[in-house]
Amino acid sequence: MAGDLDLTERSLDSRNVYRGALLDAYCDTVSLPGGGEGTREWLKHPGAAAVVPLFDDGTMLLVRQFRFPSRRVFLEIPAGKLDRPGESPDEVALRELEEETGWTAGEIHPLVSIYPCIGYSNEIIHLFVARALRPGRQSLSEGELVEPVRIPFDEAVSLVANGHIDDAKSVAAILLANLQRQSTERRQ
Repeated sequence: MAGDLDLTERSLDSRNVYRGALLDAYCDTVSLPGGGEGTREWLKHPGAAAVVPLFDDGTMLLVRQFRFPSRRVFLEIPAGKLDRPGESPDEVALRELEEETGWTAGEIHPLVSIYPCIGYSNEIIHLFVARALRPGRQSLSEGELVEPVRIPFDEAVSLVANGHIDDAKSVAAILLANLQRQSTERRQ
């Protein structure tokens, strides 16, 4: 898929215009590949991990939670940011699974890593599937309110298809987990 054109923009100057607890905002002056300069505003994010928790009985766990920027409740897969030095994405996915749902996993398998907001953020989200689930202990952060929801996996796929699950990481992870499941079923 590589082309012949060099499309790379190079940062000439970068100003941190906001430093926050979750992310930092930057305004960069860039050199454009065809000549000239441009301005790029972007958000620096530490990255995140998210997990599709699958039970042997064909059900899965989702979480309901209010997301302030969109001013509504979303149904999504458990997820959290990489916020501890040296912590790997699979460790974050397992940590968030237990913190948000009260379940742990005996197995975790990578699906893919995605960039959900390429036009204005460097955020990368590592997606996983978790299996061999067993009860753990829910441990929410102060002020965090999350409701675990257990539903049939096929219902979750339908909720994605009809737009009721519309969080990008959840859409991508559920559809990829479904493709993985279908591929496994065809091989058997």
